[in-house]
Amino acid sequence: MLCGECIAEPPVHDGVRAAVAYGDTARAVVLKLKYARRPGMARIIAQHLARHIDPAEDALLLPVPLHRWRIWSRGFNQSALIARALARESGLPLILDGLRRDRATPPLRGLGRKQRAKAVRGAFTVPATARSRIKGRTIYLVDDVYTSGATAGACAHILKAAGAERVVILCWARVMPGEDAY
Repeated sequence: MLCGECIAEPPVHDGVRAAVAYGDTARAVVLKLKYARRPGMARIIAQHLARHIDPAEDALLLPVPLHRWRIWSRGFNQSALIARALARESGLPLILDGLRRDRATPPLRGLGRKQRAKAVRGAFTVPATARSRIKGRTIYLVDDVYTSGATAGACAHILKAAGAERVVILCWARVMPGEDAY
């Protein structure tokens, strides 16, 4: 079933599969993972996401990348931690280097939908070394929170341009229309 926004402006990706709707509990889990340095939360998230994977698909797991400056400041990429745990849980292959964030983007918190899309436009690339692994495959793009779809849309666009058959977003929490994240 498609929402009104998706009917009016179809997304580039092939659907969002979220473990939970964003709320106080989902927020607490994400904040513990990202800022309280509790990597065990990634395993809990992966356990909940595993049920959203179709084992019959010829799929790959690929985390939404962070820019190197953000990784250096935080020490890790929370989406990569979730994707690693999900690969162990599901048995699907994981490609950590299939997508690269070449340009640092500002924090998207507080930005509107169009501002978010503008901020991430052109920020991602698929390295030449990953193209043959992505071509013709379903990609499960792993992220922590799906807010406006700007990041997921930018990633899906570049993955499909590189030959991905489908790009399905797998995330811990989805912010529902009219709600705010963080």
